[in-house]
Amino acid sequence: MAKLYLVGTPIGNLKDITLRALEVLRSVSVIACEDTRHSLPLLNAYGISAKLVAYHKFNEAECSEKMISMILAGEDVALISDAGMPAISDPGAELVRRARESGVHVESVPGPTALTTAVALSGLKSSSFTFLGFLPEKTADKVAIVSNAALSGLPLVLYVAPHDLKSVAAFLNEQLGNRRAYVVREITKIFESVTITELANFEAEDRGEIVLIIEGAPYDNPLNKLPLTEHIEHYLSLGLDKKDAVKQVAKDRGVPKNVVYQASLTL
Repeated sequence: MAKLYLVGTPIGNLKDITLRALEVLRSVSVIACEDTRHSLPLLNAYGISAKLVAYHKFNEAECSEKMISMILAGEDVALISDAGMPAISDPGAELVRRARESGVHVESVPGPTALTTAVALSGLKSSSFTFLGFLPEKTADKVAIVSNAALSGLPLVLYVAPHDLKSVAAFLNEQLGNRRAYVVREITKIFESVTITELANFEAEDRGEIVLIIEGAPYDNPLNKLPLTEHIEHYLSLGLDKKDAVKQVAKDRGVPKNVVYQASLTL
């Protein structure tokens, strides 16, 4: 039975394409592209000559039905975006949903994504983060999305058009307060760079493809608001001996153990 393939394509450097992606793109009857003009240099570079169909946010519904009909008629179809994985801040989710509803098998052919590559390049020390994609145009929608995401305290990762970079940084500073920001530009291209700045004094080049990473909110341990002796007593009440309680309080507050030890002598 024919399939729908979701094929990841390079986010900059044309050499960042997998052998499997090339195999699939050479074998399918049709390639649905976000912008056929943008995809042609990649396809021409690897001698891929399948029929191209434009699939973008303005024709998703109509084109999805067309693609499903082709697959049900026995033609394999590959979906690609301008860069990275389809359906990640790019068109594709509508086609995948309709394919599954129609009983069409969907197969992934993973490739690079700007999201994970930017986080790795930034050096951000975090095992998790919240991805927001492109922020919406309306201020109310932006406030809702950012304020909800900020509740987690996790770092935020956004895609930003270069002409919006400074206004987005100002908006985030207003909503989140001053935080460290990583501006990752032109990933895998000749001018790839990472600029570390702050939202309150934002300075970064606003050209090229940009991923903006905002450091998460520092964790505010409510125990740190207690008087030092009550903080120690909290851990003593949990069964820790005085030595371990002192050690844990010093760790919580980021202060020397001898400072906490002196306070413990009054208990």
